[in-house]
Amino acid sequence: MSTARRIKAAGGEFHVDDTGELDLVPVVCFHSLFLDNRQMDEFTKAAAGQFRVIRPEYRGQGRSCAANSDIVTVEQDAGEMTAVLDVMGITNAHFLSSSMGGDVGLRVAANRPDLVRSMVITGSSARAEPADQLAEFRVWVDDVGERGFVDDVLDTTVKIMFGKTTLADPSKADVVQLWTERIAALPTSLKPAMAGVIERSSVIPQLAHITVPCLVISGEECIARPPEWAHELADGLPNSELWMMSGIGHSPLLEAPEIVNPRILEFFRTH
Repeated sequence: MSTARRIKAAGGEFHVDDTGELDLVPVVCFHSLFLDNRQMDEFTKAAAGQFRVIRPEYRGQGRSCAANSDIVTVEQDAGEMTAVLDVMGITNAHFLSSSMGGDVGLRVAANRPDLVRSMVITGSSARAEPADQLAEFRVWVDDVGERGFVDDVLDTTVKIMFGKTTLADPSKADVVQLWTERIAALPTSLKPAMAGVIERSSVIPQLAHITVPCLVISGEECIARPPEWAHELADGLPNSELWMMSGIGHSPLLEAPEIVNPRILEFFRTH
């Protein structure tokens, strides 16, 4: 069972859920944009008794402090998450990340190798947004900032976060509905965090410095970070393996937890 904590670091106050078993190796979870740390609920249950699970939320997202500028860059997020881990005294932890969580986790690992012993990176990449997609996403971010997550904006977001097979699967309707409702409830104040993700720089040059064991998991139906980006990420990491999942989109942790979580736990146990 997780305990909610408020960690003061880097000029802000950050919400962290922590299962608190000081005798267990920690797993630090970096969540997706839009999904907050509840994205890791099923993993936390699966990891019970095996690992201490630490789930921070970034500035301007979830229950953490508000954004302090028009854009919260992923570099800022990485620096602030590093500060949170330092305050908590966390070192040599496994990292589990999803989408923008990979943007954050890769930067933390490159800058502070003492903090990480292995990484699982799901639905993410290392490159900057391509110019054509960036232009479309800028319009989308401005739209969200004006209207919130309603109507076509909400529909587009859900189609980004889940693969077409998941969206058509009646057995997965409950999880899609749950997160559709949660995304619909997001405030327009998420705009600076969204801007930071789409305006991210490439981290490909830093991958060679991340030498810990890495497992890259990607859905073949992911449209936000397509399969070739996952191959590029895995190829750039010196000690990595790639798991491409058929019938899965951008959120493997939500779309197939019964398959994904056991493999993640086995990876962490062996490293």
